[in-house]
Amino acid sequence: MDRLELARVLKAARARIVPEEVGLPAGPRRRVAGLRREEVAQLAGLSVDYVVRLEQGRGPRPSAQVLTALTQALRLETDERDQVFRLAGSAPPLAGRVEMSVRPSVLRLLGRLTDLPALVLSARSDVLAHNPMADALLGDLSRWTGRQRNIIWQRFLGTARTRVALAPDEDEATAQQAVGTLRTALSRYPDDPDLRSLVDELLAGSERFRAMWEEGLSAVRRSMPKTVDHPDLGKLVLDCDTLMLPDTDQSMIVYSAAAGTREASALDLLRVTGTERMRVSG
Repeated sequence: MDRLELARVLKAARARIVPEEVGLPAGPRRRVAGLRREEVAQLAGLSVDYVVRLEQGRGPRPSAQVLTALTQALRLETDERDQVFRLAGSAPPLAGRVEMSVRPSVLRLLGRLTDLPALVLSARSDVLAHNPMADALLGDLSRWTGRQRNIIWQRFLGTARTRVALAPDEDEATAQQAVGTLRTALSRYPDDPDLRSLVDELLAGSERFRAMWEEGLSAVRRSMPKTVDHPDLGKLVLDCDTLMLPDTDQSMIVYSAAAGTREASALDLLRVTGTERMRVSG
């Protein structure tokens, strides 16, 4: 691990980012170029002290998960990301593994979607990024850590109450699609150890998942209506569209409603009250 060079690269990357590019206000009293250390820590889900130690060349060797979060927060392109991995003494993500980094251009697009809830999923359905409206609609997604940040794991093994409410026929169809999506991912990434581990955990922990898995069906994520039972706004039937990012096998999920509907008005209200509540609680 080259701590001094890693520190130099991280500080330079932080200085290049315009706060507005990551959805942060510039503010009249900003005295540093780019982002502050605490802002990088917030975006990456790390402690400020950890970021400070890395930038001072005295931090511990970061894990692959930390490096992924940090390079994504700093909006690094693939070559820059791989350089950070190598400087930290870790192998860069390999070809044939599920891509867990979101391209800076996709993050910029996500940041522009201020009126609609949206999130980015990996090929195995990990939540990689989400905007404030997604938190306001679905609950604070940042509370999920590790394996819990996977929506298929949450569906079959999670214990927390989900806000997505499905009728029995919708539940069956979407559960089969979830299982089929994971089988498709495994056919594309047979050597990904985290994907194998996820499937094994689901097979061992959920009889329903095992039964559906043994049917042997494959699927891709499709657009469909979803009902969200919001604690303040009640049940909202929203269009849930899937925008595929084929070069990374990632997908962007966007919730919307037709103009003039009760759901459209609810999303307008949520944009003001919901995101403000998330900022206060955070």
